[in-house]
Amino acid sequence: MPADDFSLRKIAIPAYGPTLLYGLATGAILPVIALSARGLGATVALAALVITLTGVGSLLTNVPATIVTTRFGEKWALVAASAWCALAMVLAAAVPVLAVFALAVFMVGMAGSVFGLARQSYLTEAVPVHFRARALSTLGGVNRIGVFIGPFAAAGAIHFFGTTGAYWVGAAAAVGAGIISLQVPDLAVRSGRSGSSGRESKADVGPAPTVRSILRSHARIFRTIGIGVLLIAAVRATRQAVIPLWGQHIGLDPTATALIYGLSGAIDMLIFYPAGKAMDTWGRRSVAVPCMLIMGLGLGLLPLASEATGLLLAALLIGFGNGIGSGIVMTLGADFSPSPGRPQFLGIWRLLADVGTMGGPGILSGVTALVSLSAGIGATAVLGLLGAVVLWIWVPGRKAAGSPVTAGEAR
Repeated sequence: MPADDFSLRKIAIPAYGPTLLYGLATGAILPVIALSARGLGATVALAALVITLTGVGSLLTNVPATIVTTRFGEKWALVAASAWCALAMVLAAAVPVLAVFALAVFMVGMAGSVFGLARQSYLTEAVPVHFRARALSTLGGVNRIGVFIGPFAAAGAIHFFGTTGAYWVGAAAAVGAGIISLQVPDLAVRSGRSGSSGRESKADVGPAPTVRSILRSHARIFRTIGIGVLLIAAVRATRQAVIPLWGQHIGLDPTATALIYGLSGAIDMLIFYPAGKAMDTWGRRSVAVPCMLIMGLGLGLLPLASEATGLLLAALLIGFGNGIGSGIVMTLGADFSPSPGRPQFLGIWRLLADVGTMGGPGILSGVTALVSLSAGIGATAVLGLLGAVVLWIWVPGRKAAGSPVTAGEAR
């Protein structure tokens, strides 16, 4: 499709429908994973460990996900990931054994890795570069909407069927995501690819890229901007924990804390499209740096809050900072990813983000154990400011509309 004739509406349902339903599927089960593990006999510590298995599954599957996406294409990778997620949900609901439940949670993480890589790779190929940030920030926003709706969709089923009802809702949503994924248009014309299947022509492009070759050829990108992406993910993951922890620390009741957390998530969810528009118009740095500065500032102010109003203001600031950064990790990955070799690059990119997602809360936990909760939150704020510096140095400045960012422009 020529860039001038591109309309996001033409691919909106196949591009974003699966993401909305997949987000709903995962959002439906997130609040009840620990409760389900406890109900199956897990201790509190073991239940907390089970929760981390989604992240472990994603982390370990990022590189294998490139093989699936490269071999079968984005469309069938989306279908397979949705089916695998649905199977995991059914296992979690139908087999009341702790070991099987833990395996199911791990499988959800595996599916999420493949699904996330395939949807990002597809949109990167399908959308003209001058519209890329808006498309990917919308993708991130739609996923957040799905995760936000998920607990409400599961609430009715939980009322009638107990906690297992959430997993049946998740299974149904995952199946729906797979069905809509079947409508994803094939990318018949792709850079460096030929044929109706959209797969690579070895005669034209030579040896197929591997994860190792991409890691070697793009090492500078991974050790510069990649570190910034790792820090973004670390701060984002930690922010989810610090708001409820500080609310408890200053003596707020769970209802007030949940309301504050929800308002922070709402402002985060509502500004994804303006964030993408800003990136497409003024460049990636114009959003990446303020995103980290504002989240770092909000986290720095959080330990100063001694009552609900202060916590709310800090939480809203954190939510706004995260919201304006909607899609920034995916957009930067898309900008620097080569073709051919895009799935391999994005697999490594997602691996860096997942390391940050797991490492951020680990730093919070370690500093809190050694010093105090306020010191742990302060350490996270420092990570935010450090991330802003890294992104300012390495992310290219303002770009003209429609001008791609190339690997050589990383300073």
